[in-house]
Amino acid sequence: MAKEKVCVVIGAGDATGGAIARRFAREGYTAVVTRRSADKLQSLVARIVEEGGKVHPFGSDARDEAQVEALFRQIETQIGEIEVFVFNIGGNVRFDIRDTTPRVYRKVWEMTAFAGFLTAREAAKAMVPRERGTMIFTGATASIRGGRGFSAFAGGKHAVRALAQSMARELGPQNIHVAHVIVDGAIDTEWIKTNFPDRYNAGPDAILNPDDIAETYWQLHCQKRSAWTFEMDIRPWKESW
Repeated sequence: MAKEKVCVVIGAGDATGGAIARRFAREGYTAVVTRRSADKLQSLVARIVEEGGKVHPFGSDARDEAQVEALFRQIETQIGEIEVFVFNIGGNVRFDIRDTTPRVYRKVWEMTAFAGFLTAREAAKAMVPRERGTMIFTGATASIRGGRGFSAFAGGKHAVRALAQSMARELGPQNIHVAHVIVDGAIDTEWIKTNFPDRYNAGPDAILNPDDIAETYWQLHCQKRSAWTFEMDIRPWKESW
């Protein structure tokens, strides 16, 4: 009996992460979606099931090595083979440098750099023996350019980008596609709608649609290995850059 093809989304929130999980589920992948609290996944799970997909939700702290190891072990032994891994944890906070406490900086680093390392390491352990798989890391403008007030966020995102670069060089020759996507712009969420109404209402396609972001991730997964993309930046047409 063939094992399920699994797409793991670490940080399957209500916008980008959830849209990615839904996109792969529509293609027949079993979506494994994680957040620290499984209760926050209920609406996403219901939507994937409603759309005819298969999904397994997990409450898992991606900063905890024991929890991460147990999660990936359970996926591989009880659900199916991990074909796609997506790291989508954010960590976007803004504090002037004089107001950035060690706790804030450490927490953001753990959510981004350390969690990215732990989860990607376990995904690689599953993929390398099979010599196939796709690993995609969600980046941001802060991945390549630090901004005022974003020292913690930029530090964490720079580290995730470096992790992805190192893994791409190591794992590409083993037939594992590693990619890093820089999402540059506001995303269509309730938070943007509430806090930046002018930007939200700037016109058709003036901000990033999560479903369109997810389509980009699917296209990356489908690329032929003779022309793999490592890094891609995506932004709405109206974004100033």
